[in-house]
Order: sequence, then C-alpha cells, then structure tokens
Amino acid sequence: MRLVESAVRRATGDDAAALSVLLADALLSQRLGAWLVPDAAERPGVLQRYARFVVAQGLAHGQVDTTSDRAAVAIWYSRPARPPTSPAWMFELHRVLGGHAARFGLLHAYVDAVYPHTAHYYLAHLAVAAGGQGGVGSAVVAGYHRRVDVAGLPSYVEVSTDRPREGLLGRLGYVPRSPIMLEPGGPVLWRMWRPPAHGGRHGEASGDELPRRARAWRSATPFRGAVLLTASSRSP
Repeated sequence: MRLVESAVRRATGDDAAALSVLLADALLSQRLGAWLVPDAAERPGVLQRYARFVVAQGLAHGQVDTTSDRAAVAIWYSRPARPPTSPAWMFELHRVLGGHAARFGLLHAYVDAVYPHTAHYYLAHLAVAAGGQGGVGSAVVAGYHRRVDVAGLPSYVEVSTDRPREGLLGRLGYVPRSPIMLEPGGPVLWRMWRPPAHGGRHGEASGDELPRRARAWRSATPFRGAVLLTASSRSP
C-alpha cells in the first residue's frame, strides 16, 4: 500500500483524455450507465462525452486525483455550503449530450434534492481500472482524506451498488444512509457519509445535514434544448 500511496498525484489537463476513458468504462460496467443511456448502441459514445465533461469540470472547479499509471481517478469538490443549481451547467450539459441530456439532468436533480446542507467534501466521481494494482482505489481516496481530516469536516458520496457496507468506500469509513431511488426503473444510489476523523458537530448527520430518510419525486422533460424539472423532497 505504501508504494501505491506514493504514486497518488493531482491530475492535470494532460491526464484528461485517459481519465475520461477510465470513468466512461466504469459507468459502462454499471446499471447506472444503462439507465442513463438506454440505447446500448449509443451508450459508449454518450458516456464518453459525459466523462470528458465531468473530468473537465473537476479540473476547472474541484480537484482531480489519479496515480502515476492513471489506474484510478477521484473527482472531489469542497462544499462549504449547499451549491445552487446552475442554469449554465445544465446548458453546457445539453450542449455536450444533446438529446441524451434529460436523463443526466434527472440524475443530478435527484441528487440535488437530498444533498447535505452542511459544509463537507464531496467525492463526485470515483473509478478504478479493471485489473488495477491492488489498493489503488483505496490509495487515491485516502490521499484526499488527509486533507478532509485536517479540515475537520465530513465527506459525502453517492454510489450505485447493492452492498454499500461491503465495498471500497464502506471499508474507508463511509456509512450508508437512505438511498436515492432512480425512476423510472433505475438502480439505487446509496448516499454515504464519512464523519470527521475527530468527531465534532458533523459526526452525526441531522435532518439539516444529511437526512436519514428521504424521498424525492421527479419528472424531466426535454424542452427547446433544456431540461425542465419539478421536484419536492421530505424526510419523515
């Protein structure tokens, strides 16, 4: 593990193409990718364009970490407060994805509805190459955790998995909260919360931070190049 950790580094624009392929391949292997792009023939190309988009966003506005052999990628954002939904971001998403943007807009709308209200660090995307060196996924996340722990803040991620406690992030201290149900017929996204390393008021999520139970209702309709969203959420 020590050798892997020494290879973790911050990505640059020179890494963007390779990391986009890595992220797109990870989405292709998940039910989430099939839900986002139901047409199997078009799926690889659309997911590749989306991956290039989110990697570029991460390089411009967040932090993208990788390894010397580009076997893993983690895209992080510092969230001192709940970020507002950006019309410009949705416009750019539609420019990149065209008629496929509605499902992606729906995904992000679901996520926004139950987003943590407290300051935290957000792991927006994580991908590890098939057959990558053992521990590379843990190393690329743990490297950023050192920054998170110094700040004394929690971290948050959504993952598409059936067993959130048994996966990589569960082993790194993330605790599953109530899931996001993607409709129609989509997979489950587990919201996972890693408390601050030294406790404090963010150690246990409250209803104002990360509700333990949440339901979201959504509809998305393409309209003149936009995605119209209607939503409400509540936690009992």
